[in-house]
Amino acid sequence: MKRSDKQCLNCGKEFLPKTVTSVYCSHVCSKKAYKQKMIRLKKEVGIKALVDKIPQNRAFISVPEAGMLFGIAKKTLYRLVEKGKIPSVNLGTRLIRIDRRVMEEMFGPASILQQAKSPPKKKLYSLEKEDCYSIGEIAQRFQISEGSVYSHIRKYSIPTRQIGKHVYAPKSEIDNLYNGNDFI
Repeated sequence: MKRSDKQCLNCGKEFLPKTVTSVYCSHVCSKKAYKQKMIRLKKEVGIKALVDKIPQNRAFISVPEAGMLFGIAKKTLYRLVEKGKIPSVNLGTRLIRIDRRVMEEMFGPASILQQAKSPPKKKLYSLEKEDCYSIGEIAQRFQISEGSVYSHIRKYSIPTRQIGKHVYAPKSEIDNLYNGNDFI
């Protein structure tokens, strides 16, 4: 079985990956994706710093603050205020204030403040012999060395089971890894 084409995560072009873990078609696409990631992270840190400056006990917040807290575009909030769907107080030019409790009732708790990620769900595998490939079978089927198979198993934390002198890995995870499907 030959390696199949993958789609570049940056430009979307199909390409023949040089390694199993390749996700970009070229070094240029890889650099662009990295740069975009760094810009996004910098923006998130900036927004988090601004959100941290908003006092928790303040009952009325401005539209930009509400947008940052609840992850909603300012234009959308202004439109909802204009239509009367969000009650507001107008204190003058550019001084529209929204009740924080009303926003929490409509949109739930502030999304930016809830950055504690839940732990990833554990996958259940059947490690019975009939549901697994041996390392030799994997190497032969996907035309790679057994050493490469072992390194990929370690790299992606694929569970294994040793029965006698053979080591087995779940067929579903191996197929996902070597057939180019999204893995983990």
